[in-house]
Amino acid sequence: MPFAVSSPNYPTNPTEPIKPISPIKPIKPIEPIKPIKPKRIMNKINQLFATRGDRKLLSLYFCAGYPTLDSTGDVIKTMQKRGIDFIEVGIPFSDPLADGPVIQSAATQALKNGMSVQLLFEQLKAIKDEATIPLILMGYLNPILHYGIEPFCQSCVDAGVSGMIIPDLPFDDYLNIVKPVADRYDLRVIMLITPETSDERIRFIDDHTDGFIYMVSSAAITGAQKNFDDAKQDYFRRINAMNLRNPRMIGFGISNAQTLKAAQDNAAGAIIGSKFVTLLNENEGNADAALDKLFEALKS
Repeated sequence: MPFAVSSPNYPTNPTEPIKPISPIKPIKPIEPIKPIKPKRIMNKINQLFATRGDRKLLSLYFCAGYPTLDSTGDVIKTMQKRGIDFIEVGIPFSDPLADGPVIQSAATQALKNGMSVQLLFEQLKAIKDEATIPLILMGYLNPILHYGIEPFCQSCVDAGVSGMIIPDLPFDDYLNIVKPVADRYDLRVIMLITPETSDERIRFIDDHTDGFIYMVSSAAITGAQKNFDDAKQDYFRRINAMNLRNPRMIGFGISNAQTLKAAQDNAAGAIIGSKFVTLLNENEGNADAALDKLFEALKS
């Protein structure tokens, strides 16, 4: 039996002409797959201020390693559970120039307990998945330089830290040395202003920082105050009228309802340090009990 070819180009009748084969259409080149850019998560500090609405924020400071070496993680988790918006974790230093006797004493005891920058990062890293609110390290320049600015920023990211406050950091060094490194790690370097800071300087700081501005209530050292006098109130109103780009938090001296209200009326919220550190010591490191006492004091 003869072999039969079945194709639309071949005739069934041998006398019919063979149809020409249609030319093969060129294959379109495959477009290269565009790489997917990882979505950058907003820094927790910026996210907090962007979503707070009209709510006034409350931040607390405590010294790492005080009153006991291993209390850092528990204090942070307790603060978060009790509704504190963000936390300043103090790095103990032997010569804290801006701090009053309460925080100086806490830093001295923390160093005696064995606290170090390296140990602090290890403690923060251990609770990284549990601590969801912004953590800001507050410490002096010397220990940070000793650790190394780049390693310090890398360790901050590894430990879930969102920013830092360095009270004795000269602004020129911030701009030229610290800020370029911190920006690479998406860390906020919070700068301080005082009643003696000129308007020109304040606007310069506002233009070159991000997150928030720490508005020190007075040029004095840290420590609880019963009230803010007319001079401080005028200072608050002066800064408030400047309509700065960054939100502001007022700290130093807040310990009762009057000082808390003054801060909340003139800024995004308040930062409390010495009062909480005192209560933490009086309650033998029990953060829950210390917060009970603090909230009670802020109502009176």
